[in-house]
Amino acid sequence: MTIYYVNSTTGSDGNNGTNQTSAFATLSKVESLKLKPGDSVLLAKGSVFNEQFDIKYSGTESAPIKIGSYGTGSAPVIHSNGDGIHSLYASNIVIENLKISNVGGAGIYGGSVTNWTVRNVDIAKTGLSESAGAVTFRSSTNVTVESSKVSDVKGDGFWIEKVAGVKLLNNTVTSANGSTADAVQMNDSSNILIKGNHLDQTDASSPKGVIALVRPTNAVVEDNVLTGGGFGISAQAGKTVAIRDNDISGFHGYSWSFAVGLGDQGNARDYDISGNHIHDGAWGVAVSGPIGASYTRTNIKVHDNTFDDLTQAALKVDRPASGSFTNNTIESGTTATSISPAIADAHTFTVSGNHTVANVETTLASADTKVASATTTEADADPAVVAAHDNLKIFTDNGAAHRGNLLENDSSDNDTLVLRRFGDESVGKHGLTLTGDYGSIHVDREGNYAYTLDETKLPSHDGHVSESFSYGIDDGNAHHSDADTLTVYIHMDGLVS
Repeated sequence: MTIYYVNSTTGSDGNNGTNQTSAFATLSKVESLKLKPGDSVLLAKGSVFNEQFDIKYSGTESAPIKIGSYGTGSAPVIHSNGDGIHSLYASNIVIENLKISNVGGAGIYGGSVTNWTVRNVDIAKTGLSESAGAVTFRSSTNVTVESSKVSDVKGDGFWIEKVAGVKLLNNTVTSANGSTADAVQMNDSSNILIKGNHLDQTDASSPKGVIALVRPTNAVVEDNVLTGGGFGISAQAGKTVAIRDNDISGFHGYSWSFAVGLGDQGNARDYDISGNHIHDGAWGVAVSGPIGASYTRTNIKVHDNTFDDLTQAALKVDRPASGSFTNNTIESGTTATSISPAIADAHTFTVSGNHTVANVETTLASADTKVASATTTEADADPAVVAAHDNLKIFTDNGAAHRGNLLENDSSDNDTLVLRRFGDESVGKHGLTLTGDYGSIHVDREGNYAYTLDETKLPSHDGHVSESFSYGIDDGNAHHSDADTLTVYIHMDGLVS
């Protein structure tokens, strides 16, 4: 197992490359080596390589070949007229802690590869000479991309085709541009997990959408924030698809725009669409298809979702389908269902247990409070005052959700609450104090919180009490509401008198 070092500034291809003081200078020199299982290729931070990096050899499951970085400073950068990193048939590869930008083709291209992991890779401005997926894998097995960033690319953010075993975890895609570009396009793939990603097509020059799943099998799409695009998730023809606990908003542009769509391009079977917050768009869930096509749509369950600020209905069913629409929450002013008379008369798609509320944000906050309460037990409650929160979400005026730290109270803005920091953006310099029934919570500029109990406000009865904090934000142009709460549990029998 050998570590090879590459430094575009101080290295030389005449060196042996096996330590930092005798680093190689180019990626082509590494390509001339026959890498073995367990070998690593580390690129010096601050280096810039103007060449495609071809990975030709394979590791093993227990000893993968790793491509990474070393040193201090900014991540090493790969530029290329072709792909950034390119590989055919290699297996057991790990790529991490790099930046790939200004390349003619894909940032990373893998064809017929097995057991690849890509993590913490920043990919920007790809597809300059051809419209390519910034991250492309074809005819492959077991591919994981995690904690990576794709921005301002030409073509799809991810193009995945005929891959068995796909995980896209905690990635960010911002602006995949082009006439056929989606943030994620996945074709004829199976055993799929798309989780914890923030995919934003709000400012993309593309008529398409955020996630396009074409003929998926065994797919789970959960806990993502999906914003913008002509649609949120298009999973038109698939088998065993779960779409749950996502925040989907900003899907505009067409009369048919939907948050979740299925049934238009083939048979759809066993869909579970649940726990999603669907808002600021046209249709919610659309079960549809072309006139005259004989596609089947079977066992489509739409339940426990929240719908608000839609110009069309929360549910559309205008082609033969079997399933149910149950226990959903719809804000007043949003139409609940649009089901064709023929489908309604057939009684194959049942509607029951749904309810309308005046304010969805209040309902979401209440639900999160219940979840926090259910997951905090008496055994956990020591010391006497315990606080719990669940990744606070701040909703901007266009409905997009941003996970991050809280907000501030800035006197220069006439004491209005403004966004302090979310993601990589920041404004302001102070903290925020929220006052409750029994005490107050102060949130500092770093997003840390501290609870101060006012014992004079405690009730006289034994046991524990709890209080929740929610808030609004007024930036002078629009009002924003937080959908989560921070709940404090006070166990009076544990307090020191």
